[in-house]
Amino acid sequence: MKRDDLVNLELQIEELILYGFAPSDRTRIGESVQQELTRLLTEAMPDSLAQGRAIDQINGGTFEMTLGMKPEAVGVQIAQSIYGGLKA
Repeated sequence: MKRDDLVNLELQIEELILYGFAPSDRTRIGESVQQELTRLLTEAMPDSLAQGRAIDQINGGTFEMTLGMKPEAVGVQIAQSIYGGLKA
C-alpha cells in the first residue's frame, strides 16, 4: 500500500451494552472488540467508510455464542457483527 492510499479513520463507539456478562469481563470484551475491528478495517475498508462520510448509527445485528465462551471470543464476534453493519 502506498502512503497516498492510507486512510485516517476515527471510529468512536459511544455505548456498547452487553447483558448477561460478568462485570469483570467488560474490559476484556472491549479490548477484543477494538483489536478485531482494527484488524478487519486494516484488511478491508468498507466502501461506506472509504468515501469519508459520517455514520451516525450502525446496526450490529446478532451473533451466536456458546456456553463458556471466553470474553475475547465474544469481543471478536461483536466486532465482526459491527463490521458487517458497516458493509451493509
